[in-house]
Amino acid sequence: MTKESHVHGRPRGLIAVGALLERGVDLDIVLSTMVDEVVERLDADRGTLYLLDRDRGQIFSKVAHLPELSEIRLELGQGVAGTVAESGKLVNQPDPYADTRFEKSVDAETGYTTHSMLVAPIRDSSGDTIGVLQVLNKRQGLFNADDEEAIIALAGHAGQVIESTSLYADLKLRGSRAAPRHVDYRYNRIVGASEPMQRVYSLIDKAAATSATVLLLGESGTGKGLIARAIHVNSDRRDAPFVTVDCASLPSSLIENELFGHARGAFTGADRAVPGKLELAEGGTVFIDEIGELPLALQSKLLRVIQEHEFERVGGTKTIRVNFRLIAATNRNLEAMVNDGSFRADLFYRIRVVPMVLPPLRERGVDDINRLTEHFLDVFVKKHKRQIRGLTREAIEVLHQHGWPGNIRELENCVESAVVLSDEELISVNHLALPRSGREMVVTPAVSINLSRTLAEMERDYVQAVMQDCHGNQSEAARRLGISRNTLARKIK
Repeated sequence: MTKESHVHGRPRGLIAVGALLERGVDLDIVLSTMVDEVVERLDADRGTLYLLDRDRGQIFSKVAHLPELSEIRLELGQGVAGTVAESGKLVNQPDPYADTRFEKSVDAETGYTTHSMLVAPIRDSSGDTIGVLQVLNKRQGLFNADDEEAIIALAGHAGQVIESTSLYADLKLRGSRAAPRHVDYRYNRIVGASEPMQRVYSLIDKAAATSATVLLLGESGTGKGLIARAIHVNSDRRDAPFVTVDCASLPSSLIENELFGHARGAFTGADRAVPGKLELAEGGTVFIDEIGELPLALQSKLLRVIQEHEFERVGGTKTIRVNFRLIAATNRNLEAMVNDGSFRADLFYRIRVVPMVLPPLRERGVDDINRLTEHFLDVFVKKHKRQIRGLTREAIEVLHQHGWPGNIRELENCVESAVVLSDEELISVNHLALPRSGREMVVTPAVSINLSRTLAEMERDYVQAVMQDCHGNQSEAARRLGISRNTLARKIK
């Protein structure tokens, strides 16, 4: 490979993909960008990324320059791509129709004629084949030895890209006892394919296509921050800032300064003007998390900004105009707060243009729990450099039975704790940092749960049980519940 084809040790054609991996971008965009750049780098006419579905013993085209067909599925060993997936060896075929392995039916169905092809296996960091990278019809001449070297490097980087996405959890689950029914995903870093999550994805698509204000509703730990970022990075504002203000983590006296900034001399020590988050988000998105904690006195000031897109800094007189998109989130019942006078009705209706309710983990089903568990396991095994390859059947059953009051955040913390504590290849029930009282109930949940009680009553008792199990240690209890210490304090109160 020529020196020009590499920049800082990375294949030149895939550099643009790296920036997308840090965001909640639609994974089809990530993978399509990758395939487009591979095709350009190798001067090919078409390219296809196949992924391995171990359950069916097949590969399927996930991203392809293939307008004629929505998907190609090949058995392992079928066609050149299926042969490469099975053998793990590169194939450079200058005359496909002379090769008995070539699957002529695809050309017959598409009307496309394949004159030359170069196909390489895609492997993960452990050396397992997870897919195939294929390019067709060199524009000038035939694929040569330099192209072979190039596609090997590009396929290696493609493996790193896939391994860095939330898709990888699905691929690793293929063929396991806990495998979901389908290889499915939507947005990078947002894991889940259940029906409730499909409804969320549909709303993300619609919200991202506009600049309408979005209100994310749901329990703590359901992923409101990730959803907010996904809306932003899939919108026209993706290249502008995404700025977060967490009302729950700030004293009420500081929230105004955080949002609006302050003028020089606004208070003792204010020796210079400081812009607030609203200014810093110019052209982009402001995500106000836990907006239900916003002091009543500030709600009218925020309402004015939403309506008129202008404000003054704290202690200032100059009117500042801003252009931003607002996404707000809360785990509180804002309608009840409007009724009791603690939240302004006019602000509530202003932010509730596109309401989006995120489902709690207990309503998403075991497939999503499996996907999330595998995703977090992969993340924390790498982070903590552990040699752990999965969970025992009993541990998986406990995860399925648990009620997850702390939702995804609780599951994430539970998996990380188990990875750190386990000295074995498989995580067992004893490694799961779940309340002992909870483990005793999960075996027969229908008998142990009184369905006549309200969710609030059950949550209260569960929080109390966790606090007792942690001997009153609020930091430990908050970690087990998957919520912040401030949120736990409010629940105790």
